[in-house]
Amino acid sequence: MPKQSEPGDGARTGRDGPGRSEGPAEGSAASEASAEDAPVPRLGPPRPPVGGKAVPEPRQEAPDGAPWPDRMRPLLRTPMVERPEFEGESYESYEGRLDPKNVARILDLSLRIGELLLASGEAAEDVEAAMLGIARAYRLYQCEPQVTFTLIAVSHQPSPVGAPLAAERTVRRRTCDYTRLAAVFRLVTDITAGEVAVDEAYGRLAEIRSNRHPYPAWLLAVASGFLAGAATLLVGGRADSRAWLVFASAFASAMAGDRLAALVASSGLPEFYQFVLAAMPAALLGILLSFNDLHLRGSVVVTGGLFALLPGRPMVAAVHDGLTGFYLTAAARMLEVLYLVAGIVIGVMLVLYVGVNNKANLKSFEGSGGTVNPPLQLAAAMLLALAFAVLLQTDRHSLPLVVLNSAIGWTTYGVLVNARVEPIVATGLAAGLVGLFGQLMARYRKAPALPHVTAAIAPLMPGSVLYFGMLAFTQGQPEAGLSSVGRAAAMAMALAIGVNLGGEVARPFMRMPGATGRRPQLPILPRRAASARGL
Repeated sequence: MPKQSEPGDGARTGRDGPGRSEGPAEGSAASEASAEDAPVPRLGPPRPPVGGKAVPEPRQEAPDGAPWPDRMRPLLRTPMVERPEFEGESYESYEGRLDPKNVARILDLSLRIGELLLASGEAAEDVEAAMLGIARAYRLYQCEPQVTFTLIAVSHQPSPVGAPLAAERTVRRRTCDYTRLAAVFRLVTDITAGEVAVDEAYGRLAEIRSNRHPYPAWLLAVASGFLAGAATLLVGGRADSRAWLVFASAFASAMAGDRLAALVASSGLPEFYQFVLAAMPAALLGILLSFNDLHLRGSVVVTGGLFALLPGRPMVAAVHDGLTGFYLTAAARMLEVLYLVAGIVIGVMLVLYVGVNNKANLKSFEGSGGTVNPPLQLAAAMLLALAFAVLLQTDRHSLPLVVLNSAIGWTTYGVLVNARVEPIVATGLAAGLVGLFGQLMARYRKAPALPHVTAAIAPLMPGSVLYFGMLAFTQGQPEAGLSSVGRAAAMAMALAIGVNLGGEVARPFMRMPGATGRRPQLPILPRRAASARGL
């Protein structure tokens, strides 16, 4: 897959706030420790800052054990003036005595953590929830976070008549490192639990930025090859000698595409052109395999290359943002998806057009019409999800759960399609179960849900259907091409909506392990109801 750079750094702060700071170290990743590692010891009184007044001690926002996303999302849907303060503490008793420099440090910490979360692909609502949770943990109740696709901001109104303090940060580049995402999630969990003071939080954040990625570059290239090879077994459903030759061809073409994209990325070429070039080796090798008397299916090689490139992660994030009301961020992410898919289509169709005009024997095949060899295809789906999880830098402790979740999703899809359920509906239902179990696994491990979900839906991506459309266009069949492309888009939307719906259904019925069972102090406020006029 084309390489993606680390998140950028561009902070701008209001009065008495910190200025620009250094960006994250290149090639950094979060610690490989699991969510069950030893808890952070509680600190003594925090060190006084330059201003002479102590940085506020963190305090637990809700002692009922509910995870911070569940506590903060209701507050985000509430106007700031109506948000409840912490029990037994009001603005006059504490917040009015905070030094502006200390407030700026807390706002800067929330921005830096929000930047890493957004750059890692976290949904805008969860990024705002993390920023709000950090501010409230350090007793800044009059805070308002705001997140868009490339800009995050937070403001603090110390009093109705006091001058507000605002800070913002630009996310210029993005990264695929779910180990880092899990480490940042644990840091936010510890902060909102009242276990980490500001100074220690800065130290842990710097350590997260400076840690190395869990997997080396050569392993990522091998993983991309296994992803494409597993996709050929998934859509082909065969395990004979010809199928393994096709597997090896897809493996080699995916590795070549990955290295080619990395080469052009080092020269500063935009990501669109990286995807164009990365899509060409698989299409070229598929064309070459069609010029033989061995009846090798070059179309399967092309489809395997598509599975290795389709942007499933930003698609899920875009739909999630749209469903939760972040329409600007959703539109920007969806436009990113369209550009990346357009790059893939252009790269493949350029090669297919040359091959078809030179009488390449490329044929359409039904790669999404059910399971031909269920045991083989289930194993291929699990291998595909494992390879994708490695490409996303998922920590080793989460890999077995990701593979298990992918098996649940693919088994559900195969059973429904063999029962003659429409593939689009089957995709949505299977994705819903993946989202449900992914949320359950994340809640059990006290970790974010993205690492348990994104790679698990990879076997359900509509790579073969998209290939049908591109091949039909190159063969002069625009109606069939439009139909296949439309089906691919519908399946992608069903996939993303199903994942989101499964997570939303899971949240009201699950609690964090170790929760006390007491009712939370913060009210669970519903989202605004829709009306017939959309008002």
